[in-house]
Amino acid sequence: MKQIVTTEAVGQVLCHDITRIVKDVSKGVAFKKGHIIQEEDIPKLLALGKDHVYIWEQQTGMIHENDAAAILRDISINANMYASVPSEGKIELVAAENGLLKVDSNRLKKINAIGEIIIASRHGNFPVKTGDKVAAMRIIPLMIEEEKMRVAQELAGNTPLFALLPFKRKKAAIITTGNEVFHQRIKDTFTPVIIEKLAEYDCEVFSHIVTPDDKNLTASAIADAIKLGAELVICTGGMSVDPDDLTPSAIRQSSAEVVTYGAPILPGAMFMLAYHNNIPIVGLPGCVMYCKRTVFDLVLPRLLANDRLKANDLTGLGEGGLCLSCENCSFPNCGFGKQSC
Repeated sequence: MKQIVTTEAVGQVLCHDITRIVKDVSKGVAFKKGHIIQEEDIPKLLALGKDHVYIWEQQTGMIHENDAAAILRDISINANMYASVPSEGKIELVAAENGLLKVDSNRLKKINAIGEIIIASRHGNFPVKTGDKVAAMRIIPLMIEEEKMRVAQELAGNTPLFALLPFKRKKAAIITTGNEVFHQRIKDTFTPVIIEKLAEYDCEVFSHIVTPDDKNLTASAIADAIKLGAELVICTGGMSVDPDDLTPSAIRQSSAEVVTYGAPILPGAMFMLAYHNNIPIVGLPGCVMYCKRTVFDLVLPRLLANDRLKANDLTGLGEGGLCLSCENCSFPNCGFGKQSC
């Protein structure tokens, strides 16, 4: 760049955006990169505190901030998202549809450690809606060495840093277990909670079966639901370690793979997850019925995005897995379920 006294800059071409901030009113670009400075622009530039302006002078081995942001965009963006135009050297990525945001934390951290390069995003493994901002990127200086951008590209490899997995409208079956509900001694207050949570993702509950405290009957109900086309099976009741709580045994009997029984998440410690082929079978502890946010709110979006969960996906939630049960719940805009890198 070449520095020129503003009063002598008429006819010159700006090499960077110039921002105008009005407190509590607005922040925006007053003069864009590439603008040819006119006589009437001089007082405005001086009012913005610009006694000097910078004119682009191409230097070998250096990249302008907008071009560098475009490189960061290209290593970050994936399907189901789109990018904004560069503004003041920054590009934003926006969700093009509802889905689950996935972030490659390790590669993101390595790229941000290069220096003078930043990519900031939402937390991964959380739902986003169409139009939500998911990430933003820029460089710190107005120009950066080509070598640093090359290193960023090498660290990124051929796979974008982010992914947005669209939610699937799954057919869900609910299996309610327990003699007290089966024999109508009490009202089933659990199922309406599950239906409401599934409705947030436009999921259809096509089957609801109530079974007594009988492992074989519950296992048969799970198998029947899958035969009828269930893409997600949710079992409620009987999930504790009491001898007469038989739902975990029924789930084991019905699945090919048990991912976990127990998770370092409160509320939700007695959560169970298994798979019959690619069909998730979950066992929900009683806290899901009466606590506003639980393990189910952390797991459900991932199941509906066909994000296959492994044991370490749940054990890794120990830090961040404690819900504070705030009087005014702000989830997901809080720390619950947020893993540290």
